[in-house]
Order: sequence, then C-alpha cells, then structure tokens
Amino acid sequence: MSGEDKTTHFGYRDVPEAEKAGMVHGVFSRVASKYDVMNDLMSMGIHRVWKDAMMDWLAPRPGQRLLDVAGGTGDVAFRFLKRAPGATAVVCDMTEPMLVEGRKRAEAEQLAASLDWVVGDAMALPFPSNSFDTYTISFGIRNVTRIPDALAEAYRVLKPGGRLMVLEFSQIPNDLMQKVYDLYSFNVIPVMGQIVAGDRDSYQYLVESIRKFPDQETFAGMIRQAGFAQVRYRNLTMGIAALHSGWKI
Repeated sequence: MSGEDKTTHFGYRDVPEAEKAGMVHGVFSRVASKYDVMNDLMSMGIHRVWKDAMMDWLAPRPGQRLLDVAGGTGDVAFRFLKRAPGATAVVCDMTEPMLVEGRKRAEAEQLAASLDWVVGDAMALPFPSNSFDTYTISFGIRNVTRIPDALAEAYRVLKPGGRLMVLEFSQIPNDLMQKVYDLYSFNVIPVMGQIVAGDRDSYQYLVESIRKFPDQETFAGMIRQAGFAQVRYRNLTMGIAALHSGWKI
C-alpha cells in the first residue's frame, strides 16, 4: 500500500494514516483548558498516584535531562524536577494549547527556569541523537499514528545508558473486572466530558483508544523490538494502567 492508502485506527474508526495526527491534535486542542480537571474526575485522582509510582520507579537523579513527550501540561516533568535538584526537562507535545496551559502552571510553581516547551511530533522528534538521560511518555503513546516509529525515536534521542518509561492505560487481566471497567468507561466518561469540557466526542475517542492499545506483554515486545534492553512492566490498579521500563544499553 502507498503511504496515502495506509489506514490506522482513530478510536474504533479506521482512518487514513495521514489524517490521524490532525484528528488527535483536534481532540487535545479542544480539551486543553479542562484536561487536568478531567483527569482528576475520570480517575478519581488516581492518576496522581500512578504518576508518583512512575517517579518512584524512575528514581530521578540530580542533573539529569528529561524529555517528556506528549507531556502536555507538564504534570510528569514537574514531578521529575521536584525530585532531582539541578535537573532540566523538555516537554514536547504536538498540541500547542496544551503547552500553553503547562507554561502557566510552571510559572505558578516557579519551575519555568528548568523547563523548555517544544511543539513536536513523537515520530520525528526535533532533537539530536543521544541528547537525553530519560524519556517519558504518559497517556500519549496510544495516540501516536505509528507506535514503532515513536519508540525508535525514543531510542535515538536517549544517551547510551538512558532510560525509557511509559505510563499508559492497559488491560485488566481479570475478565469480569475488565467488563465492569468498560461499563464505567463507555457510559460515564463521555457524559462527564460533555458536562465538564463541553465535548463528548473527544472523550468517546479517548475511551475507545484505550481499548485499541496493545496489552502489557505485546507492548513490552514492541519496546524490545525498538532496541531496548531489560524491558519490564508493572501493573497499576489491577492493570487499568501499566508502567513499562526499558534501557538503551
């Protein structure tokens, strides 16, 4: 198939690959101003626990340089900087309105001097090879058009000895619990999106995109295929989310 003929999923819809990035950009542009509020409501605040667990496993060290891709409003970068004196971070996101919200937060939390904000594509990062000690991406990789391309770019920009850490929604191993979670996701979250953000369709897409993302073992295999070593994962809250870790050796 030619590049123009290839398709990918946008939630449960098949769309041309060339169109997905623009559609995802539209989703996050529309929800940017309510993104953090909706994260708290949808997860009942548990996303904060997951991000703290990510930092616990990552163990940031003073002076490290972080690249947080699909970093949006800076949640993960802020946590990293607060744990690693003298560290610096670059937040890269394809959606400028998300970065604008993040800049406001950085100024409020007096972290602006340690942060750079860059509009960029996870599949074609605007950074030199071997530039970062750590690469993180949280709840973003499932929205990428070609996940293997994003993982290859993560490998490229990390220094030898650098670490990849991915936080993403995943699959609950227990079928009954997965069904209960699905009932909540499909019946509550889009309605919540309509009430809080005035946008049901964007949150319907976000729920569907979670179901299309590979399970824990499959995604771990994709990370290995990209060249990473010592690939491990940890389930969070029964597997609703998972942390995946890999090293550029």
